[in-house]
Parts: sequence; C-alpha cells; structure tokens
Amino acid sequence: MRTHWKAAAAVVAAASIAFAAHGADFINVLTGGTSGVYYPMGVALSQIYGKALPDVKVSVQATKASAENLNLLQSGRGEVAFTLGDSLSDAWKGDPEAGFPTPLKKLRGIAGIYPNYIQIVASADSGIKSLADLKGKRVSVGAPKSGTELNARAVLKAAGLGYGDLAKVEYLPFGESVELMKNRQLDVTLQSAGLGVSALRDLAASMKIVVVEIPAAVVAKIGDPAYQPAIIPAGTYEGQAKDVPAIAIQNFLVTREGVSADTVYKMTKAMWENIPALVAAHSAGKAIRKETALAGMAVPLHPGAEKYYREVGMLK
Repeated sequence: MRTHWKAAAAVVAAASIAFAAHGADFINVLTGGTSGVYYPMGVALSQIYGKALPDVKVSVQATKASAENLNLLQSGRGEVAFTLGDSLSDAWKGDPEAGFPTPLKKLRGIAGIYPNYIQIVASADSGIKSLADLKGKRVSVGAPKSGTELNARAVLKAAGLGYGDLAKVEYLPFGESVELMKNRQLDVTLQSAGLGVSALRDLAASMKIVVVEIPAAVVAKIGDPAYQPAIIPAGTYEGQAKDVPAIAIQNFLVTREGVSADTVYKMTKAMWENIPALVAAHSAGKAIRKETALAGMAVPLHPGAEKYYREVGMLK
C-alpha cells in the first residue's frame, strides 16, 4: 500500500511541476453583472486571451463585481478580475467593512484600465435635483459589498447622509435597479461604471431622468485619493442637456500569485495589443491607456506583467 501511495504521490508531484512549467490550463475571468461594463469587457478580454493562449480554456464569470472578485481570486477561484481601485486598496490592507476581514496578500496587479464614474440618476418625477434631496427617497445602492455599494456609502457620508436617512434602500445590480425605477418602485439608482453604461442608457430612453451632481466639495470630504472630481459630459444619456460634476475612480485588472509568469505576460501583452477589441465591446474602453496603466496600483505587479512593462520601456 505504502509503495503504491508513494508512486501516486510521485505522479501528482510530476503533474504539478509540469503544470507550473506550462502555465495555466484555464483562465476564469471574473467580471460583474451582465448589465454593467465589466461583463462585456470581460467577454472581449476572454476572446483576446483565447487567441493568445490557444491551449488554455478561457471562461467568463458574472459576479457581484469588485469585492466578490477579489475574494474569489484570493481563494484561487479565478485567474483574472476587474476591480475598482478603492476596493483593491481595501482588500490589500484588509477592511472588514468593505468585505475583507483579512488582508488579501495573494493579489497581484496587471494594469490600470478605464475610470468608473459614480453616476446618481433620479427619475424626473421624483423632484430630486441635489444630493440633499435624496433624504426620504427610495434608492438602489448596488449589490451588497460591491464596489458600487461601497462608493454609495462614501458619497452619502460625505454629503452628510446615511442609509437611515433614506425611505428605502435596495441592494440591487444595475439592471434590476432600472427595472424598479421604470415601475415607479424606486426614485434613484446609484451606479459606479464606465460612461454610457447600458442600464442607464436603457433607463434614459424609457423615462425622463436627472443626473444628480456630486460637487467637488463632497469629493474632497471623502478624503480618499482614489476618488477624483470628474465630469459626465452633456449628452452621455438621453435628456442630459448639460455637463454634470461627478466622481471618477480608476478600475484595475488584477490576478493572483500562483498564476504563472508566462501566462500573465502573454495576457498582458495580448490585452495591450488588442485595445480596439475592448473599445468595440464598450465605449469605456476608449479610456484605456498605457500612460495610466501603473498609476495608483495598490498591490504589487505580477512578475509576468512586470516583464511586459520592462520590455516596452515602462519600467526600468
């Protein structure tokens, strides 16, 4: 029995060595809800990876986005994930309030990609014109402990509000929030996503909306450098006649230790060589630039990504 056990162990060890040498057999891309930006961008990315790594099986998983993605990565249940920058920082440090009871030290960076905009959209019938008007209203703040929901907490607190000041709080993905607004069961949806997110385009095409301003003074009160003042340009959504001050937060593409350097190198190289495919998947892809790829990265770069950036002269 012992001889057979040793022989079996030797086979497993040899297989492990072969796996490490040849890289991943599969890549699971962790995204977000199907009505957001992460999902279509993740599908496009999976197609790029599939061509660059033809011997690897690539899949795409819809999730509750940032916090869930990072916890799944840490536990080895994904190889690549989309995340907001503030969630990434919270995960690395370990912030129980943000959904990270312990620091997630297996996370490794690939690239900063496009910014999310915190977009607060109210039905015109609700009478909401400002953040103060949210008091006593019915608001969807995103899936529980998602990057969007954490953004909602931060913005409301900076505006002197909390969930207790709202008539009703719904923890829903983008698409479900919009459906409730169409049915007059909600007054407001807060969505943290790329500009022109499909759920809000759908809402604006179905009813008159108001994109609520987030003044620069409120952004400053949040006190987190991940939150930067930004503008949602006029015409981003049907009926939006003027520029609206908002907040931008950089999104990142991350992986984990344990994914081979060769695999991550090929994924990183393939992504940067195929940006038009990401732009075709969603207009938010237009904001993906190498110049901002390494800015604000809260976790160490994966050695495979580092190899690529050294190769193209972005790292010395």
